[in-house]
Amino acid sequence: RIMLLKSLRKEICKPRAMNRREAISATALLMGGTIVGAQAFLTGCKQQAPKEGLFSADDLALLDEVGETILPTTEGSPGAKAAKIGEFMKVIVTDCYSEEEQKVFTEGMVKLNKASQQMQGDDFMVIGAEKRELLLIALLEQAEKYNESKSESEPVHYFTMMHQLTNWGYFSSEPGATQALRYIAVPG
Repeated sequence: RIMLLKSLRKEICKPRAMNRREAISATALLMGGTIVGAQAFLTGCKQQAPKEGLFSADDLALLDEVGETILPTTEGSPGAKAAKIGEFMKVIVTDCYSEEEQKVFTEGMVKLNKASQQMQGDDFMVIGAEKRELLLIALLEQAEKYNESKSESEPVHYFTMMHQLTNWGYFSSEPGATQALRYIAVPG
């Protein structure tokens, strides 16, 4: 599975225009794996009372931009920002993630900005699209290495959570399902 993910990442991250079908195919393969918080989601997300104020408006804007960098707007379909991916992540993290997972995710947003400052010289929200893409590719590689070497009791890398939630939220949203996947409801 790891080799499949690495080959998919190499194919996806090539510096060329990505065909939306390739992205959907790769996402379908990736989504066949485990999603952080899936157990809570399947049991109704009632692990604990959701924390109010876990995300600010700036946090949601950051998550929208992270999602848009992962799944950008193309001629044929809207990007993750059109699916309000930041709002989706907020709901899943607050309602379905354990306290430990919430902490990893929220601290991860701070780490993402620090990584942006170190690697690209400024905050994620300030740098351009190309620098954002390079940063997220580096974080994806970092997350893969971390997740391969971590013990079972350690949480997954924060960027793994962001990446999974972006794909899940986008392809289960109305813009993602109707315009990117071109889903047509068939009666019966």
